[in-house]
Amino acid sequence: MSYQHLLEQLDLGFTQLSNRVLMGSMHTGLEEEKGGFEKLAAFYAERAKGGVGLIVTGGISPNFRGRLAPDACQLSFPWQVSKHRKITQAVHRYDTKICMQILHAGRYGYHPFSQAPSKIKAPISPFKPSAMSSRQVRGTIKDYANCAALAKKAGYDGVEVMGSEGYLINQFLCERTNHRSDEWGGEFNQRAQFAVQIVKAIRAKVGSDFIIIFRLSMLDLVDKGSSWDEVVALAKWLEEAGVSIINTGIGWHEARIPTIATSVPRAAFAWVTERLKGEVKVPLIATNRINTPEVAEKVIASGQADMVSMARPFLADADFVAKAEANTPELINTCIGCNQACLDHTFSRKRSTCLVNPRACYETEINFASASTNKKLAVVGAGPAGMAFSLYARERGHQVVLFEAKGEVGGQFNLARRIPGKEEFDETIRYFTTQMERNQVELRLNTPFTPEMVAAEGFDEVIVATGVTPRKLSIDGFSGPNVYSYQEVLEGRAVLGNKVALIGAGGIGFDMAHYLCEHGQSSTLDLAQWQAQWGIDPSYQQRGGLTEPKGSAHRPIEVHMLQRKTTKPGKGLGKTTGWIHRSVVKQHGVKTHVGVSYTKFDEQGLHYQQDGEDKLLAVDSVVLCAGQESNRELMDSLSQSGVPVHLIGGADVAAEVDAKRAIRQAAELAMEM
Repeated sequence: MSYQHLLEQLDLGFTQLSNRVLMGSMHTGLEEEKGGFEKLAAFYAERAKGGVGLIVTGGISPNFRGRLAPDACQLSFPWQVSKHRKITQAVHRYDTKICMQILHAGRYGYHPFSQAPSKIKAPISPFKPSAMSSRQVRGTIKDYANCAALAKKAGYDGVEVMGSEGYLINQFLCERTNHRSDEWGGEFNQRAQFAVQIVKAIRAKVGSDFIIIFRLSMLDLVDKGSSWDEVVALAKWLEEAGVSIINTGIGWHEARIPTIATSVPRAAFAWVTERLKGEVKVPLIATNRINTPEVAEKVIASGQADMVSMARPFLADADFVAKAEANTPELINTCIGCNQACLDHTFSRKRSTCLVNPRACYETEINFASASTNKKLAVVGAGPAGMAFSLYARERGHQVVLFEAKGEVGGQFNLARRIPGKEEFDETIRYFTTQMERNQVELRLNTPFTPEMVAAEGFDEVIVATGVTPRKLSIDGFSGPNVYSYQEVLEGRAVLGNKVALIGAGGIGFDMAHYLCEHGQSSTLDLAQWQAQWGIDPSYQQRGGLTEPKGSAHRPIEVHMLQRKTTKPGKGLGKTTGWIHRSVVKQHGVKTHVGVSYTKFDEQGLHYQQDGEDKLLAVDSVVLCAGQESNRELMDSLSQSGVPVHLIGGADVAAEVDAKRAIRQAAELAMEM
């Protein structure tokens, strides 16, 4: 497929972009680490080398009170310029432009010094902000302009003004958070002046030959958000004020509608960018869940936008654009939207990285240089850990033979991809399969590994990546008919009734609830159905683009989820995606039971105790979702082989199905081998 629209140059008049691809803003955590800017320089330089046209950095505050956290990065003083120059110099070795994002957290600041238009606490921060005085508002506008001027001095080609996602500028725009009665509150034209004056002040300070991107919240997805008419009016005022490009912002962080998780349809919000086309003349950027060159090309070719923004796809693969230019999209390591190593890390104050690419943000620490001694390695198990290790070890020059007892690769990913909303996991299997073939990893399917093969084939070391097996429970009736493991259900080997009890309310239990209730009707593959499920109105009749959610279409099945713990079901789910899973389960009417102890399962149903009381659930099937156990039988039999044996992935730790840890462990072992 040709990607001529995606790869076409974009002329901004005073400068040109080499293509229509923007690497969107991501806070990595390196901004605050000791020596982090050297690592950031390597991170961005690798993406520039990979061909991206324009990079936007993670958010940098224009002053102290605007910081996301007390130790977060800001650019306010000349002495702070030099560390930023390390980034711009590294990027400018290639034909790539880079803009620094200016972000004032407002009431999202996670510290007691935060300020906002009004003294209204955000639901996602424990701190109530103070209300800015008129003088402080004007001072903050000057701080934005000063920050932009310092960014120009540091060598940035421009700045992106963060005006969406519920941060300070967005807070001024909406009556939801702006209760002021002075010139910065009241009617929309007054509430919008903060944004407009910031852009005017920046343009006056930096001159005409500097890119100003404004991240405009086109769809707030919260009550008392902006109306469509207000979005259009602000876009026109911003254009008059001097912006070069308008980027699309979707949803406040406190919105209860998913916007970037893997269950969100691809390019789910390109329609709102398209709606603004024709209203302004500056280029418009579409964003959110654009993760393949095919999708990106379609967005631009169809006229929905002039550029596309992709953030996490550049964590997954720094060479995304170069591979598109070479017309080899099958070699792209596709972002699966899991959030596990990126956003979950960010909101846990950890360095961001990527589940499918552990080198992301570790470019100076994780590399696969040629080995001094090449070895013949047997890798047993073609799940995520086994496939990743095989590829990384082969990259170092080792001879690798990958054994898989089943007829397909993928391991637990082959189960995960069957869950509605997790169809993207197919992409990771495709990537590793293609890359292993291309890099001459010898793959032997339907071939169980035996200890005798070590000597017979002359293997120097064995890597055991045999994964996990579902945990069995020794409870009366649980070994009989109508009791199945989650694996048997997902592999189509179970015959379930219409009343099902799920034993376990962790990640597997929630996945199984989704699967049973939505089997064959994944809204991720149907944009209109997904919009109706979550209450998004593409006709934009109400403020924030909201309408009454209709919930998920589901099978007529009664599902109960039980757990021994007394904590809230799903407590251990992903920090940024757990609420989505809990919402979907609630939409389906799944009943949860906590603090239970199981007695038996018979023809009457599931017998259990709760709060000292005997109870009965009249279910006809039970699915065991109570965790896994490491599959280590081979490890024990290899102990006498005389060669080093290594455990990775689920075979090493089975506390939870954790592909992030498995793939990273594979990378670290391959480096050491």
